[in-house]
Amino acid sequence: MNEYRSVGQRVPKLDAADKATGKARYVQDLRLPGMLEAAVLRSRVPHGRIVSVDVSGAWQVPGVRAVLAAKDIPARRWGYAKDTSALKGDRVRRIGDELAAVAAVNVEAAVEACARIKVEIEALPAVFDMEEALAAGAPVLHEERGSNLVQTHLYEHGDVKAGFAKAAKVVEGLFRLPAQQHGCLGPAGAVAEWDGNGRLTIYDPTQIPFLVQRDLAEALGVAPAEIRLVQPCIGGGFGARLDLYPHEAIVALLARKANAPVRILFSRDEDFQTDPVRPRTVVRMKTAAAADGTLLAREADVVVDCGAYVSWGAMTPVVMVNTFGSFYRCPAAKFRARTVTTNTQPTGAFRGFGNPELLFALESQMDELARELRMDPIEFRLKNANSPEETTPGGARITSCGFREVLEAVRKRLRRPAKSPDAHVARGTGVAAVFHVGGGARIYRSDGCGATVKVDDFGKVTVVVGATDIGQGMETAMAQIAAEEMDVPVSAVRVATNADTDIRPWDVGVHASRTTFIAGNAVRLAARDAKKQVEDARRTLGLPADAPLDKVVRSEHFRQKGRLIHASAYYDPPTAMADKTNHGNVSAAYTWGCHGVEVEVDLETGKVDVKRVIAAHDVGRAINPMHAEGQIEGGVLQGIGYALFEECVLKDGRIQNGHFLDYRMPGPRDMPEIVPVLVETDDPEGPFGAKGLGEAPIVPVAAAVANAIFDATGVRLRELPMIPERVWRAVRGNR
Repeated sequence: MNEYRSVGQRVPKLDAADKATGKARYVQDLRLPGMLEAAVLRSRVPHGRIVSVDVSGAWQVPGVRAVLAAKDIPARRWGYAKDTSALKGDRVRRIGDELAAVAAVNVEAAVEACARIKVEIEALPAVFDMEEALAAGAPVLHEERGSNLVQTHLYEHGDVKAGFAKAAKVVEGLFRLPAQQHGCLGPAGAVAEWDGNGRLTIYDPTQIPFLVQRDLAEALGVAPAEIRLVQPCIGGGFGARLDLYPHEAIVALLARKANAPVRILFSRDEDFQTDPVRPRTVVRMKTAAAADGTLLAREADVVVDCGAYVSWGAMTPVVMVNTFGSFYRCPAAKFRARTVTTNTQPTGAFRGFGNPELLFALESQMDELARELRMDPIEFRLKNANSPEETTPGGARITSCGFREVLEAVRKRLRRPAKSPDAHVARGTGVAAVFHVGGGARIYRSDGCGATVKVDDFGKVTVVVGATDIGQGMETAMAQIAAEEMDVPVSAVRVATNADTDIRPWDVGVHASRTTFIAGNAVRLAARDAKKQVEDARRTLGLPADAPLDKVVRSEHFRQKGRLIHASAYYDPPTAMADKTNHGNVSAAYTWGCHGVEVEVDLETGKVDVKRVIAAHDVGRAINPMHAEGQIEGGVLQGIGYALFEECVLKDGRIQNGHFLDYRMPGPRDMPEIVPVLVETDDPEGPFGAKGLGEAPIVPVAAAVANAIFDATGVRLRELPMIPERVWRAVRGNR
């Protein structure tokens, strides 16, 4: 039985009405007086030397107010590897590179002006495959780097060689993972305006407002304090809005040149061709076990495609290595990951951040080993499962751990399907598990978030928190946490939605399933302080303990030497960045899950139907069970897309399926029966015991589906997506 009044309740999303009725304002809805529209001229070649850019023709189009090429702006580079710029002046390194930009009175004029800009580019040899990019003699994208290798991540614990030598069973394989498009319903865009004092306000649906504020300042050559960032409602994130991108600098530069507000909105074509994607990844993995099912050793060699410029895709090995060194009790492990540049679109963060790629290989091999050892797949995982209050060889300090519980929950509910009456239809079941950060992830020096809580004359509690709502229900969860701590109903709490860096306290951004845990702790601390102030006021004023909240606050406001009921708090979890050997406790809590799936495979066509998914997750404590179930359902469906449908298909660097019509995402007809199971373990560090959940549900889906396909057909698929043609060819080759 839930012992809390607000936490644990199925409270509807507080922003649901505005989004359902169309009142929510996205960047596409913003209109500022005198606002101009922007368009960008992009490269049509994947690699080349820019000979000339002649913008004179653009000025001949009526309504044009500003035109920019690289020669018109400071030559500033930014980003993780300092290899990105707003407009390219020397070379283009991918189709879609920004060559020039126009601001005009309407979009049509801006697009026409771009079409009249004359560009001469001398084509250079290009490389589109990450493994080919590492080969001797490959075209080098960034000559200052000397090669296409960006970074190498190494990790090791235990004696791997000895582990393999004494193994009863060893499995190994090569796994190929595709680029996946975020598919946000709201395409990228931004609005920029400079005031009379030379201060920039940018309206930007980013997931990292305070970091963009800093990085944009670097790109523009201004002080960060001279930039104010306001977030409109965000039409989807999933990691797509987790960096500073050229269009954000371009729109600010155009606004300064035109001395007017400027808006840039991407078409769906631009979104597909230029937005970051989940990185293409190749994983070579080998895993060993003893005859009794004890894991002995694992080894992996990973190559990750960064695309033309280094963004967050290059950092996915940081999460991979954390999982590789800590998931299951494995006494020896060795890991190498190399990140590589190619003449393709940049790759970025995507829900799961490397774990769906790594765990497709790892959990496939767990299934292979179980079958080789003639063990039940769940029993095999239980034998090697992590436990509460242990420190892994990788340095992860596990506190709460519901791993065994989620495994048992799936075992209890996963049913063996009856044989199909159709001879050409095979049925099977498969399981896969997940280990993921659940208490933030220290990939920056800070992983903190601030919050303030104010109580007004009418007893209403206002929460201002640094975190961002990208559709995950942050606003509602923070209201429930504040209400619980202050002992007021959720209806008495308002979470301010004026997402403005001038007003909001600091937050590192929305990523790594951190918001409920990190921001929730900040809100709880601030609410606790505010509640103490209320209690102190009751005593000071001689009011009874049951005096209404509004009366207490008014009594403070309407007296000599009164005070506000206002509190602030900042929470930064007790974690540390991984050391140079990639060991360390990067999260304050870890979350666990297991998915069991039932599939049907049409042996004549190769089509796979996922019929039922049991998705059990350790959530610490569900602040809002309805939202937790929604996260699971959304993650499962997105994972089915990654498993069976989604792939950014490139030809000579150009995306071939850059529309929702051609880029196959799962729809209502692909939705299986999903059974969410919430396992509560009451984490000691989380707010009211909660842990992060946003990413974990996507992670094990592809591996569970692949394992179920093997169960049905006897065919092991190691490449995603498992489209009908791949399944059909594999089944045909196995006959």
